[in-house]
This record gives sequence, structure tokens and C-alpha cells, in this order.
Amino acid sequence: MNLIYLLDTNIISEPLKIDANFNVISKLLTHQNECAIATLVLYEILRGYHKTPVSKKRTLIWQHIQNIVTNVPILPYDQKAATWHAEQQVKLATEGKTPALIDSQIAAIAKTNELILVTRNTKDFNNFKELLVENWFDR
Repeated sequence: MNLIYLLDTNIISEPLKIDANFNVISKLLTHQNECAIATLVLYEILRGYHKTPVSKKRTLIWQHIQNIVTNVPILPYDQKAATWHAEQQVKLATEGKTPALIDSQIAAIAKTNELILVTRNTKDFNNFKELLVENWFDR
């Protein structure tokens, strides 16, 4: 398996939507063996699951989570990511920029694993100059 992409939460959860974006679904199918998620993305999806009342929607979310855990590599926030993250946070703080903690941790995992971060929220990652980012909603 040759990983190329790290998927943000808004990408990996898109298939759960009734009106899912065709471009995202197409890219997920085309690149299914080249994608990973970060442990933090799994956390965000699990948090959403636990916040959802018992319902058909909650059951669908759980099934989606099981599919992800079974079929998608999940990359940790490790020492290498923490080191890059700390350097970036200090650099950005001196520039008066403070990215969200989880977003910057996801960016660190993408960068240190040499992956392209795929997200709808590209502006959340613009301050990380060394990070490659794609928006599959636009393609």
C-alpha cells in the first residue's frame, strides 16, 4: 500500500451525507488504497457518534466507523509529529497566528508522513507553508 493522502474529518465523513459531494465520493473510490486518517480524525468521528442520539443515523455512523477502522490505516500523533508541531506552533505564534490544536496536529501527521492533507477547510491549514493540501470538493 502506497499512502498518498491523509483525509480530514470532513472528507472521511462525506459518504454519510444524503447529498454527498460527487467529487469527494469519486476521489475516495479512486484513491481508496492510498488514503489514511489520523487518530485525531477517528476521535472527531467517534465524538460525533457519541453526541448523536440513538437513531438510524447513529447506527449508520457506527457502521461507517467500523468500516474505516477495518479498511483505512490510522496514523498516530507520534514523536516526529509532536516535534514538527511544536516548531510550527512557536513559529506561527511569533507571527500572531494560532491554528486550532487538532487541525495543527492533523497537519503535523500529514507533513511528517509526507502525505497530502485532503480537506474542505483549506484555509484552516494555509499557515503551514510546507504542507501540501487538496480540496476534493472543488475537483
